[in-house]
Amino acid sequence: MAALNCPEPMRTSIVDNYGAFLKRNARQLSATNRALQSEFRQKYGATYRDVQDSYMTQVYNYFALPPALKNFCDVSYSVSQEVLLAEPNTLDSFAAVALPRIESVFNDFYRAYEQYRVDLAAWDSRYGPPSVTTTVQGYTNPLDPRVNVAPGQTLVNSMPATAPRSATASTQAPPASAQQPVVVATQNPATGETTTALPTQGPIFQSGEVVQGQVGQVDTPDPR
Repeated sequence: MAALNCPEPMRTSIVDNYGAFLKRNARQLSATNRALQSEFRQKYGATYRDVQDSYMTQVYNYFALPPALKNFCDVSYSVSQEVLLAEPNTLDSFAAVALPRIESVFNDFYRAYEQYRVDLAAWDSRYGPPSVTTTVQGYTNPLDPRVNVAPGQTLVNSMPATAPRSATASTQAPPASAQQPVVVATQNPATGETTTALPTQGPIFQSGEVVQGQVGQVDTPDPR
């Protein structure tokens, strides 16, 4: 089937020879196909047909390799003519000789391709531009509890490193800049009782009952 990709007029000759080959050897080819299906059925069970189709597709793709098409078509054309001269019931012996001839096309291709890779590497090593080495900076999560960073060092070059302070060092709070309320205690000369005067500036908070709809008391500090 892969030989059907061959160009004309070679393709027409191969198709005609293939059709004559099928008619001449129909009985032996049918028996071979039944034996092949039986092997797949015994090995893969109910899904043997899908496995067999997948395998045959791989075989087709192997022999349809585009870079080897020209040499493959030349050999396939010769084999298609020779098989018509083979005696009936001699396909096994004929295939034992013809199949290696077809496979040699692909073996030669892969061997030549591997030699090309070796030669290319040798040429690049001698005449090619110098190789460029790229270094990729890795980053470590400094918050990872498994990471131990010494004082004065850092895991990332762009991160400034500072020595950690001792946990027992005393820390002084900054001086408060907000205005502190002033509470003044005075004595009433008439009664002799001591009263406390709250500040009249800044925020003043006074607790008391508020009834909806009534005007609240004047914001006068409660001496109590």
